[in-house]
Amino acid sequence: MSFSSIWSATAPPAVPTPPLAASRRADVAIIGAGITGLSTALHLAERGCDVCVLDAAEPGWGASGRNGGQVIPGLKHDPDDLMRALGRETALPLIELASGTADVVFDLIARYRLDCDAVRAGWIQPAHSSAMLETQRRRVAQWQARGASVDMLDRAAVAARTGCAGYLGGWIDRRAGSVHPLKYLRGLLNAATQHGVSVHGQSKVGSLTRAGRGWRVTTAAGDTVDADDVLIATNGYTDGLWPGLKQTVIAANSFMLATEPLPPSIGATVLGGGEVASDSRRLLLYFRKDAAGRLLLGGRGPFSDPDSARSWAHLERSLVRLFPQAEGVRIGHRWAGRVAVTRDGIPHLHMPAPGLTIALGYNGRGIAMATALGQELAGHLMGHRPLRFPVSPIRPIPFHGLQRLYFAAAVTWYRAMDVLG
Repeated sequence: MSFSSIWSATAPPAVPTPPLAASRRADVAIIGAGITGLSTALHLAERGCDVCVLDAAEPGWGASGRNGGQVIPGLKHDPDDLMRALGRETALPLIELASGTADVVFDLIARYRLDCDAVRAGWIQPAHSSAMLETQRRRVAQWQARGASVDMLDRAAVAARTGCAGYLGGWIDRRAGSVHPLKYLRGLLNAATQHGVSVHGQSKVGSLTRAGRGWRVTTAAGDTVDADDVLIATNGYTDGLWPGLKQTVIAANSFMLATEPLPPSIGATVLGGGEVASDSRRLLLYFRKDAAGRLLLGGRGPFSDPDSARSWAHLERSLVRLFPQAEGVRIGHRWAGRVAVTRDGIPHLHMPAPGLTIALGYNGRGIAMATALGQELAGHLMGHRPLRFPVSPIRPIPFHGLQRLYFAAAVTWYRAMDVLG
C-alpha cells in the first residue's frame, strides 16, 4: 500500500523545473506552479509575455496534482443566490464566466492535445434528502434558463448511472467531465515551457518587495526576479508572504483513496457512462473511476495530516456503504491534501497593491475555475479585456489561529445537518 496518490503513480515524468539559479527580469512573476499559475502563464505567453513561475516544491505538488480530477463548472452558489448576494452588475459576468469554465479546460486539452485521460460525460450530484432534491430542482431550472445542458434525474436513474442505490434522485450537468489531474497539470507545464515560460521548482519565495514601479521576488536562496506584475497563486498552501492572506482561508484536508481496478462485472455497475459524482451532503463524498477502472472516493478527513491507514477508515466504510458490490476489492492508494476554503464559498481575487494580483480559495472546485481564471487574468494583465470576476479586499477570518477548532466545529455541525436533511 502507498500513501502517495494514484496520480503520481501513473503520470509520466515531468519536464525538468530546476531551481532558480540566477537573478533575472520578467514581465510577470508567478508564485505557485499549480493550475492557476500555469494557466495564467500559458495564456500570457501565448500573447508574447515573458513569464517566470516559482514554486516551493514542484509543479503539481499541491492540490492541483492530487485532487479528484473532476472538472465541474459553476460555483458552490446557484445563479439566483449570486444575483442576490453580489447584485446584477457584478453577478452576471461572474455567472457567465463560471458557466463556461469547463469549456476552457476541454478547449485547452483539444488545442494542445494534452494526454490527460480527459472524459466529458457529465457530473452527477445525487441528493441525500428530500429537501436537497427540491433545492436541486430550483438549481436545474436556473441553469436551464441560462442555456446549460442540465437535467433532473429520478431515483432509478441515479442508481443506474452511479451504482449507488441509496440516493433519492439528483441532477446531471453535461458540461462537466474529468481528467487525470497530474497529467493535465504537466500538460499545461509542457505547453507553457514550449511557449518560453521559465518554471522553477524548489524555489520557495522568501520575500516580495517593491522595486521601482514593479516588484522584486526573492527566493529563500537569495536569487531574485524583478517584474512589472506579480501573481500569487498558492491556494491551500498559502503562507505568510503577503500580510493577512493566509488567514483568509481555511486549509482543510481532503482525503482520497483508490481501489485496484474493479473486476469487469463490478466496474460495469459503477458510473458506467464515465460520469463523475459528488453528493449533496455538506460533508460531501465525491467519486469516479479512472482510465484503468479503479474506483476513487474522496471526502473530508481530520484537520491534521494523516499518520496511518486508520486516517482513511471513514472513507473505507463509506465506500462499502455506497458500493456494496465493491466490498472486498483491495485499496491500492490512499492520499490527502489541503483545500483552500473561503467563508463565503466563492474563490477570492485580490489586488492589494498596484501590479499585485492574488487568486485563491476554490473550495474544492479548482480544476475548471482555476484554468478559466488563469485565462481571465492573462487577458486582464495584458489589457485586453475587463475582469469578469469580482475583486475583493483581503479580510482575514477572525481568530484564524483557531482554524483547527473551526474545522472540528463545522464538521460536527454539518454532520448533524446532513442527518436532518
